Parts: sequence; C-alpha cells; structure tokens
Amino acid sequence: MIDIKFLRENPDIVKQNIKNKFQDQKLPLVDDVIVLDAQARATQKEADDLRSNRNKVSKQIGALMAQGKRDEAMALKEQVAKDAARLEELEEQERVLQEQIRPIMMTIPNIIDPSVPIGKDDSENVEVERFGDPVVPDFEIPYHTEIMERFHGIDLDAARRVAGNGFYYLQGDIARLHSAMTAYARDFMIDRGFTYCIPPFMIRSSVVDGVMSFDEMDAMMYKIEGEDLYLIGTSEHSMIGKFIDQMIEEEDLPKTLTSYSPCFRKEKGAHGIEERGVYRIHQFEKQEMIVVCKPEDSMMWFDRLWQNTVDLFRSLDIPVRTLECCSGDLADLKVKSIDVEAWSPRQKKYFEVGSCSNLGDAQARRLRIRVKGKNGKYFAHTLNNTVVAPPRMLIAFLENNLNADGTVNIPTVLQPYMGGKTKIE
Repeated sequence: MIDIKFLRENPDIVKQNIKNKFQDQKLPLVDDVIVLDAQARATQKEADDLRSNRNKVSKQIGALMAQGKRDEAMALKEQVAKDAARLEELEEQERVLQEQIRPIMMTIPNIIDPSVPIGKDDSENVEVERFGDPVVPDFEIPYHTEIMERFHGIDLDAARRVAGNGFYYLQGDIARLHSAMTAYARDFMIDRGFTYCIPPFMIRSSVVDGVMSFDEMDAMMYKIEGEDLYLIGTSEHSMIGKFIDQMIEEEDLPKTLTSYSPCFRKEKGAHGIEERGVYRIHQFEKQEMIVVCKPEDSMMWFDRLWQNTVDLFRSLDIPVRTLECCSGDLADLKVKSIDVEAWSPRQKKYFEVGSCSNLGDAQARRLRIRVKGKNGKYFAHTLNNTVVAPPRMLIAFLENNLNADGTVNIPTVLQPYMGGKTKIE
C-alpha cells in the first residue's frame, strides 16, 4: 500500500505505474481516492475546529459562571451541545470515508523500482545471469515421480485416496532426502547469520490483509471454517506478521530470520504435464528467509537474499539462473522481484525453484511496522526469499544427480544429513 500523501501529490506517477503493470482498469481508482481523501480531510478539519472551539468555550463558560452571568453561560452551553452533535456526525462521516479509502488504497499497486523491465506477463521476464553449466546426459531422464517410484519413495495413489489430488506420501530414502534438504538449508542460513524460527502455521485475517493482495489471498489461502484463521501459504506470512503493530528501535535493525514451515495453497488454475507429481501441490514444506530493515538498506539485502539461494543450489552442484520479473508479473505489493530457476536436464530448460521479493514499505504500512530512529519514526522495509522448497528442489536434485545406472549421487555437503550415504541405490 502506497502512502496516500504520495498519491495525492503525484497522481500522474501512480497512474503511469498502473499502466506499466498493465492494469488500466485500476486507473479510475486514483481519482476516486483523491476525491474521497479531499472529503475526509475537509471533514477532519471541521471536526478539529469544533474540538478546538469546544475547549475555548468550556473555559468561557467557567468564567461566566464565576462572574454570575448564568444566562450567557447557558447560551454557550446550548451552542456546545449543538457542536457536540455536529462533531458526532463528522466523526461518523470521517470513519465511513476512511473505510471507503482503505480498500481502494490496498488495491492500487505499489510503485515498482525503476530498474524493473516493463512487460505484460512472465513470458517477458528477463534472464540476468547463469551459474553453473547446464548438462544434458546421454541417457534418458525419467519424469521425477518415476525416479522416486524406483526407490519406493512416493505413493500418489494412497495420497489421492486419503486427501485427493495435489498431495503425496514420501517414504524411505526420498523422504529422508526431503528432510535432509530442509535441515541443510536451515544450517546454511544459520551459518550466514540468520536466526532460525518456527512460526505459527495459521494467521488471522488482519495479518493476511497486511502481507498480500486480495487477488493473491483468493487464489492461495485456505480459510479455517468458523474461525478468523487462515493456513499459511508460506512462512513469510506469519514471519512478517510477527512484527505487526511493533515500534522497532533503529539500532535493532536489520531483523534477519530464516523459518521452516509447512505451506498450504489452493493452486487455482494449475494445469499441464509439469503440474503432475510434486511440482504444484496443495501442501509442501519450505525453508524461507525474511528481512526487516531500514529503507536505504533494502536493495542491498535484496541482492544478498537471492544470492543465498543461488549459493545453496550451487553447493549441491545444481545449475541455476536468475530471472528479473517484469512489471506485469509482479504482485501488487512488490517493488522488485527475482526468480531463481534450476536446470532441468529432462526438460532441457530452467524452472522456478525460488522467488526473492523486495516489498518496500507496503507490508509495513499495512501492518503498522514502524521504526524509531534518531530522526523520527518511519515504516520499515520488508523482503522475503525462498531458501529451498523441497518438492521442487527434489525434482532439480534427482534430475541433476541421476546416474545412467539409476542411482542418485549425494553431494558432499548433504551426506552428513543422509547418514553418510554417498548414493541412493
């Protein structure tokens, strides 16, 4: 959510930003907010004037009563009563106007960084850099679920009977590999100075409203029936929510946290051959990283965060590339985003395994996460990035470490988490 003062003073910039995100249907919202905001400020000014006058008149009444001028004092009291009734009307008008303004402001997209490429959708995202050499072996690589089934590592049929499509049972060495990856990712981030955290897996609607747009919420979140609780789609939601309504001392920044959680997603619209297996599912586990920092430090942290993911994948000998998300592919709260994609030897292309986002002060403004600095108070900046999401990591790992004889190599860094195994056979 952008600053309403910024919108009021720079409507053309806000409108151009909406055009850059190819959301022209939202252009009228800017003018709507300007009109409502003017009404709200006029209402507030009248109310403030009445409050100020009430204080003055109250003193006058006291003085008149002390002087025995009862009739004059009673006349002023009648005026105070009329003003009180008007003030009550104005306060209600102001409340109604603010209730109209807030949802509109939450719908207008955040101002994107000037470095973001302009494009309509993800087909216009821009490759930034490649790390590691992609290899296509001289033997056929099966679909990832077939690899897992050879090790008796996955049971989709049983999961379908128990929970429906979009779920799985992992077992044996594949399940162990899954846990090894999250444990390795946890320690990897701890070694980089991040504090490990296990957050709540459910959050209230006030936190949901603060961390994501309405469209994202509808497409992703599962609501707990009869309660003001939602299952998290990523631990970023509850991790950023941890700071709701907090005033953070500037010297305590940055807050650098890495979190483990299960994640639950509706995954509306998932389709196609690559959606089979464990690529798009309703429940998975994830290691995340989040940063709460000063505005002037957010771009520095943005670069550090995506580099962490690249370094982790390269430590497992998995080739990756970074992809700059274009304007039309950015969620409304994001200022800038980079996807990390891993190489798929089977598909002979890269696929997304993580996403790093700088949200500026959008989440902090919605959640009222403020910083007390030496020059005053201000809203913090928030960032998040995937360390590793094992379902997709499993795909990348199995394809890139598969041998012609069907065994799977275990990289050196992962071997302590696999009981010293060098291969899955």
